[in-house]
Amino acid sequence: MLSTLNFMLNMSKYYGLDKFQAGDSVRIVDRNVLDDFVQSWKFHHPVQPDQLPYAGQTAKVSESAMYHGGDILYVLVGIPGMWHQRLLMTVPDSN
Repeated sequence: MLSTLNFMLNMSKYYGLDKFQAGDSVRIVDRNVLDDFVQSWKFHHPVQPDQLPYAGQTAKVSESAMYHGGDILYVLVGIPGMWHQRLLMTVPDSN
């Protein structure tokens, strides 16, 4: 499993498809969007029940990975699970 994750991590960086980089701040979409995703997504890395309370919260990206189908997934600091890129939004600069 670890070697698969390492491969996925390296592929997203190699192809430059990750929208967010390690250290970037992101906002998780609102709960209604997460609920819709739970209902409609039938493939890899579904949103787990322990991820739902984090809807709308801001976090920093720890790392990104590319699933073999090309989907980019993210690990967030202090928040459980792998997050699909479509469930994360850019946090505007505070400058």
